[in-house]
Amino acid sequence: MSTRTRTTPDARERLLEAADRLFYRDGIRAAGVDTIIAEAGVAKMTLYSHFASKDQLIAEYLRRRGLAVRAWLAEATARHAAKSPDRLAALFAALKEWFALPDFRGCAFQNAAAELPDPAHPGRAAVVEHRALFAALVADVLRADRVRDPESAAAGVVLLIDGAIVAAGCGGAAEAADRAHAAARKLLGRGR
Repeated sequence: MSTRTRTTPDARERLLEAADRLFYRDGIRAAGVDTIIAEAGVAKMTLYSHFASKDQLIAEYLRRRGLAVRAWLAEATARHAAKSPDRLAALFAALKEWFALPDFRGCAFQNAAAELPDPAHPGRAAVVEHRALFAALVADVLRADRVRDPESAAAGVVLLIDGAIVAAGCGGAAEAADRAHAAARKLLGRGR
């Protein structure tokens, strides 16, 4: 039996939810600890009882967001693949769906990498971890599509996805996904 009170996990969860909203919407550096605390409805001491520092909160936010992003992308790709056996097309249809969301602010991991230039920052490790797991997810999609050497091919497709995310963030979300999909098809020797 745990000795924690019932409110302890709720407070941690509220802190992570507030951090997720604020870091993604406003940026990691722009979202201060006091704003996160106010949004979560907890005391400063509560924040520091769960996270040793804002840097630790950032790292946990990124790990948690990574899990959610990869789970959503896998689900959305599978949903689109149910309509057509072309898994590559399904992957880019899922990205197009994400780009069209009203709260789309680009990739949280690209944004974090830009805001956290110090390679020793704990958030950077979460970025590197997510990028490797994201590439593995793309390789799985390509493997299911019977692409030769899916790991190597995934590296190129991920670069196209990265570019599409940046382009979508600058406007023209649908076009960015469609252009990246067309480029990925050419990269994989599928023409079009």
